[in-house]
Amino acid sequence: MASLTDAEIAAANARGAEKKAAVPVVVSVKYDRRVGRVVIALASGLELAFPPRAAQGLEHAHPADLADAEISPSGLGIHFPRIDADLYLPALLEGFLGSKRWMAAQMGKRGGASASAAKAAAARQNGKLGGRPKKIPAAT
Repeated sequence: MASLTDAEIAAANARGAEKKAAVPVVVSVKYDRRVGRVVIALASGLELAFPPRAAQGLEHAHPADLADAEISPSGLGIHFPRIDADLYLPALLEGFLGSKRWMAAQMGKRGGASASAAKAAAARQNGKLGGRPKKIPAAT
């Protein structure tokens, strides 16, 4: 097994400090049985709440499994010891901000904007056939 050098450890610590400075840390986490949500409070004052079934590792958890969540020493992670599941705050912020419709629209924009030789050829071929067919009005 290769051992880490002091320079590698220092570089890893620097990357961790940069990440911690860029993302507010978790100050509390709880499972709210009343609404069926995991609620995470951040140092910035923002609160995140989501159903456990929406998070990988928590999708089959029972309410009792979520009761004793722990915050990691860095403040960027949450651990659920009863089911040995972990959540990473920066990943939650990237994946859960915005509605599903908004996120799908963002993904659609990226996919629709792709330019490939195959896509261009298909568009040319479709144009030779007259493009999309006209809609026929329904008979009244």
